[in-house]
Amino acid sequence: MDYCHNMATMTTSSTATGTSLTDLVRRWERGWSVCRGWDRPREAGDALHLLQRRPGRHREIIALRPDDVPGLRALADEAAAAEEATWLTVPTTEPDHVEEVLRHAGLHLQTAREWLMTRPLADHPRRTVPAPYRVATSAAEVVVADVRHESDEQAASGQVAVTGGDAVFDRIETAPAHRRRGLGSVVMATLAEEAVARGARHGILLAGVAGQALYASLGWDTRAAVVIATSQPG
Repeated sequence: MDYCHNMATMTTSSTATGTSLTDLVRRWERGWSVCRGWDRPREAGDALHLLQRRPGRHREIIALRPDDVPGLRALADEAAAAEEATWLTVPTTEPDHVEEVLRHAGLHLQTAREWLMTRPLADHPRRTVPAPYRVATSAAEVVVADVRHESDEQAASGQVAVTGGDAVFDRIETAPAHRRRGLGSVVMATLAEEAVARGARHGILLAGVAGQALYASLGWDTRAAVVIATSQPG
């Protein structure tokens, strides 16, 4: 998808759902943290602050109101001044402007934007597992879909966490040797069905460049671009 198409889709989707971007980001983070097993964040300064303690990603700040320019600048300055490696994640419908603010603060931008996407789950497309593959799911708090080749090699996988009426999809991956066989769609369909069975009505996910095309083909709408910058290069 090109940039202009994405922006048009974002505007249409926001009007149709009537959900503010700030509320949507909070809902996405809630399920994302469950998927990753992280502690609940601290909310302060119009942002969510997650302490991750990972190499190269000690802390993450998720902006809740990117249109508040002074607030965004303050978050960017906070991230840039951090002694430990800090990420600043900004969901926005004005990514060019956000990137300019973050760059001016001295942060290091990721080369590719990501995309916050949503979809009602009741009519999510179903997919049949093609031969010679099979799919299995776990039954824990985080539902994991595991697609295996007949050789028992893992071909694709993904996970979803249900929080209230939302299902947040995460880490949808297909092994390079098994791509272009519809396995990503199988994972998404399997997780959507499991999420609906657990009471979810709405799907939310963060998509990379490659994943966005897959999700769009399954009827997912782009709600915002996601600009990510770090206090340290690499």
